[in-house]
Amino acid sequence: MTMKTLGTASVLALTLGATSAWADCGEVSITEMDWASSQVVTAVSAFLMTQGLGCEVQTVPSSTVPALTSLAETGEPDILTEVWANSTPSYEPLLAGGKLVELGNVLSDGGVEAWWIPAYLAESNPELTTWEGIIANPDLVGGKFHDCPSGWACDIINNNNLIAAGIDETGLERFQHGSGETLQASIASAYADKAPWFGYYWAPTAVLGKYPMVRVDIPAYDAEAHACNGDVDCATPGFSAYPAAKVVTAASAAFIAREPAAAALMANVTFTNAQMGEVLAWRLDNNASNEEAAVYFLSTYQDVWADWLDDEAKENLSALLK
Repeated sequence: MTMKTLGTASVLALTLGATSAWADCGEVSITEMDWASSQVVTAVSAFLMTQGLGCEVQTVPSSTVPALTSLAETGEPDILTEVWANSTPSYEPLLAGGKLVELGNVLSDGGVEAWWIPAYLAESNPELTTWEGIIANPDLVGGKFHDCPSGWACDIINNNNLIAAGIDETGLERFQHGSGETLQASIASAYADKAPWFGYYWAPTAVLGKYPMVRVDIPAYDAEAHACNGDVDCATPGFSAYPAAKVVTAASAAFIAREPAAAALMANVTFTNAQMGEVLAWRLDNNASNEEAAVYFLSTYQDVWADWLDDEAKENLSALLK
């Protein structure tokens, strides 16, 4: 890895979690969600808050539903990174109740959630690009629906969609992965062997950039059905595609009042799908850590993140901006 732009001292400050010498900002807690793009957002954000504003940043490993529950009940963590708002029923009520404030769209293009098969499978068996074709030939997709981990919003939505679709009568098994990493690995493994695979994934991700996938046609997005599907107690699940996803950074109202400069910075943190996909593909190809991926982004996209900073943060990070 060559990180000429950042230099040794700054790389060490990031990778070792060192705090900066000034203290204009206090303690800040930020989620480290259990999927790659959010982890990169967190690593980049933590670095900029620490080195640009002097914050003492604590990362909190979590996922969407537990993080929102914690914020609702305790007011923490301060910042939630990469919340897929359309897939999270508790999000809007927390906004309306004033406990949560939306800072901005962290993925400026929005996100994509869908059910997929590998492109090689679609080429050899085009009938598998529809739900009807899959349930008529479950063995051709390996008899499994690869699903996201427990605690993710898609866990509840996919489960209700599968109930509505009558999965128990199809011969398919819902296989829930224990982490985002194992879900990702299942696609890579299928590609290595040109094996059957069918399941849920999202973009922007390194996986969909590296491994061509074809979206499976299921019933069109239905707002009422999708809203119910997001509730673990949904009494009447409906079979519905995902909508185009609004993906945001959100924060507690108390944090915004306490640390307005950090909140203003986080409101500016935004990535295009192309930028994030490129960073994630680099991370995957180099077997890099989240912190190394953040360094890669900071060195490669200096013209992007420089616009996120106020004058004080630019001065504090001036050595990186030369």
